[in-house]
Parts: sequence; C-alpha cells; structure tokens
Amino acid sequence: MDFSGRSGEMEIFAKVAQEGSLSAAARALGLTPSAVSRILARTEQRLGTRLLLRTTRAITLTPEGEAYLRGARRVLADMLELEDTITDQGVPRGRLRVSAALGHGRLTVVPLLAAFSARYPQVLVDLTLSDEVADILGGQTDVALRFGHLPDSSLSARAIGETGQVVVASPEYLQRCGTPLVPEDLARHNCLRFNFRRAAPDWPFRRNGEVFSLKVAGNIECSSGEALAQLARLGAGVARIGTFTVVDDLASGRLVPLLEAYNPDDREPIHAVFVGGSAMPARVRVFVDFLVEQLSRNLHRPL
Repeated sequence: MDFSGRSGEMEIFAKVAQEGSLSAAARALGLTPSAVSRILARTEQRLGTRLLLRTTRAITLTPEGEAYLRGARRVLADMLELEDTITDQGVPRGRLRVSAALGHGRLTVVPLLAAFSARYPQVLVDLTLSDEVADILGGQTDVALRFGHLPDSSLSARAIGETGQVVVASPEYLQRCGTPLVPEDLARHNCLRFNFRRAAPDWPFRRNGEVFSLKVAGNIECSSGEALAQLARLGAGVARIGTFTVVDDLASGRLVPLLEAYNPDDREPIHAVFVGGSAMPARVRVFVDFLVEQLSRNLHRPL
C-alpha cells in the first residue's frame, strides 16, 4: 500500500493514535517502525508543529495532534464512503465499524452478528464494545447504538428498542439482610451504584403518582451494568440497572425484583445512529435495517 501522499500520512497517524505505539501501528500497516517514525516526522515538519509526544512508556497527542486526528478521521471516512458509493453499486461490502455499550453490545448485538454475516458475507463487521461515546462525525465509527433521548444533530437515527430500570437483589442477600418493602428501607441496605459521570447519584421512585429521588449509599461502585448484576447475584447488595441486563437472572430466580410498586417506569429509547443521506454506503443501510428487523420487537416490550 502506498503511504506517500497526505491521505497515507493521515492513515498512519490515525493508526498510531489507535494502537498507542509505533511498533503496533507498523505491524498493523505492514511497515517497519522506522518507516512509520519517518513519515510522522515528515508530517510534523510539513505542518510545523508537534503532533505526538513520545516517551519510553507511551505516546500522547498534543492539542494540535488531537485536532489533526479528528480531521484525519473525517477525511479518511469521507474517502472510504466516496469509494464505496462508486464501487458498491448497491452491493453491501467493505468494513462496517459498529460501536455499542459493553453490556448491551455483548447481550444484544453480538448474538445477531452470525446471522448478519451469513446474509451479507462481503461485509466485514468491526465491532467495538465500550462505554465511551464514539464520535460518528469525526469518523470513529459508522453506526453507534445510543441510549436515551438524542440531542439535535445532523446525524440520522432509527429506533431499535427501549429499556427500563429495575431494582434487584439475590435471594441469599435478602435472606441475610431482609427485603426492602418501601424505598426508604434502602437506607439500611448496601446499594451498588454506577460510577460514571452521567449516572444520577440518587435512585428515582414513584409514590401516589409523584416521582421523587432517594439518596442511596453503598461500598461498591462500577461502570458496568453487567458487573453490577454479577455483584448482586453474588449477594454484595442491591442494584438498580437496565432490565435487559438481568432478563435471564429474573426469569431463573437468581435475582429478585424489588419495590416494583414504586418503579417510576423511566424508560430509555435505544437508537442506531449514523450518517445518513444519499451517499450512505450500502453496508450501513443494510446493517441498520437488520437491527430494526431483529430488535424493533422490543420497542413496546417491557424490558
């Protein structure tokens, strides 16, 4: 592959940023580390600024490097989209980058991939499971699955489901610590909570038609709903998590729903978000259609 032009420089820079090291990027690109280093130095010289700070332990991006990376990803994504639009002729093919939250992706998206790949064998699905929000317009991903109400943007979105929240604990924990009968009883229980910034610090409940928030406390916080469900199964405490995470646990009795009479029914829509328009690659269109086909049955299902 020819990396001599500016698009080649952008591809190498984006790969170094993704891999976090020159040697790893060189292996992925089929180049030598010295060649990658030489091309990066040429790029920095041409731009007249440092893009990377290299130490023996890690590579970090300068503010200029962050800006260049965002622009490079957009340019590379636009080039790929243009080439695919010209060459696809309606046939889904090529790399499809999909971003989903860790728990929801593993439980909902991964089980669908075998069927999708069998239907569209020329599409290479590049799935990233992470609770970090991928930048679609910045070229980090083609399709992202997002929870909650979406902000206004130029992106397209299609609803693929919705989910609620449920308070749960294991039978063993309830036998040991007692069963909370009203929300205020949670003050005597170890409540397992999310630790990410967008998580509400209190738990909402509804009484006599009015929603109120209750402060809860516990000795474990975590960023993963699956991990909180596992901790609840192990008897560590009471958790409030997305229902889709614990459907099987509730059905089997490994976890018990609590305080359902006070559930505020705060449901979250789930959307597939992508760049739409007439130039949308066929692989993106058919994947979104496939998600809607397979998952839209959950739109009015009490998950």
